[in-house]
Amino acid sequence: MTGVMAGVRVLEVAEHTFVPAASALLADWGAEVIKIEHVERGDAMRGLASAGVAAVPADVHVLLEHSNRGKRSLGLDLTSAEGRDLLYRLAATSDVFLTNKLPKVRAKLKIDVESIREHNPRIIYVRGTGQGERGPDADRGSYDSLAFWARAGIASGLTRPEYGHVPSPPAPGFGDSIGAMTIAGGIMGALFHRERTGVASIVDVSLLGTGLWAMGQALGLSLVLNMPWEPLPLNAMANPLVGNYLTKDGRWLAFSCLQAGRYWPPMCEVIGRPELAVDPRFADHTALRDNSTEAIALLREAFAERTLEEWRSRLADFVGQWAVVQDTQEVAVDPQSVANGYIQDLETAAGVPFQLAAAPVQFDERPPATRRAPQFNEHGDEILAELGLDWDTVVDLKVRGVVA
Repeated sequence: MTGVMAGVRVLEVAEHTFVPAASALLADWGAEVIKIEHVERGDAMRGLASAGVAAVPADVHVLLEHSNRGKRSLGLDLTSAEGRDLLYRLAATSDVFLTNKLPKVRAKLKIDVESIREHNPRIIYVRGTGQGERGPDADRGSYDSLAFWARAGIASGLTRPEYGHVPSPPAPGFGDSIGAMTIAGGIMGALFHRERTGVASIVDVSLLGTGLWAMGQALGLSLVLNMPWEPLPLNAMANPLVGNYLTKDGRWLAFSCLQAGRYWPPMCEVIGRPELAVDPRFADHTALRDNSTEAIALLREAFAERTLEEWRSRLADFVGQWAVVQDTQEVAVDPQSVANGYIQDLETAAGVPFQLAAAPVQFDERPPATRRAPQFNEHGDEILAELGLDWDTVVDLKVRGVVA
């Protein structure tokens, strides 16, 4: 794959997933990323032992790997003047400064826009926040389960009265990873703008704003119709060929054939009921809509008669749009995932093999070659040497806790 970000240096002061995953994408695309970590504990993610009901394996911290692959790590005390001086020296040689620290923390640590740009006026300054840079909650921290999922209307859009509860996000870092793609795209746009105009931008992305964008069409409808967006009732399918059907062996098939009249005849062939194609109740799209309850009942009965593998065979040449509802293990070996390099094989520093999702954008028809995440302060001495520090100075800084 073409390293479209080769030659770009990113300096990151961030933890967890939302912001670090953005620079991980840039690293996959060729950028050099220097990750500044807390001088004693490192990124707080390193201490996370579980995600929901799943424990994080001790030998492969895949959550950390997902959002930190391909970076170099330096442990640095940013509360000290000497630590900040080292950061400023790195900023002077960087194209992008990336942080998720809150406004009051940025000011306290003197890593706000003015402080960083005092040492590099051309640096692109990027802030990832929970609720945005302005407003009453600008200085309140958040997580994707809150700002992206709950506050932006996504959880409400999935909540059915019969559940008796609010659905949780489907995966750890779900909104964080989507927000990270947004940040990465913003950085690339800012770099392009600087290349064209010489002007360095400030880039802001929030979890709340990303969630609103994800809900954008529902939000637009909600506002123009003056009603909150709510999920459709379970039995409110107007198009029998848009929905999910259960197979004999308890698996689900998902269909999204928007032109019901066009795809109904071939569907009747698939289920072995060709006579339904000429049934007046289902003669065209309008008739199917008006008699959707009967059509849905017939399809439910038909799909319940055979197993998933039988339906895979029968649907292989079906001209409509469909998919098997797969779990994460299944999609990892899906022929399309394999053929397109969507799953990457890696090894930890200790040689333990594992797999991660690849960056979602490919250049020149090849998937990016993902590299493992760094161990805490793995490149500290190397980075300090590049700044021109001699070994005696580095040892003194280590003794005094300025660097790890």
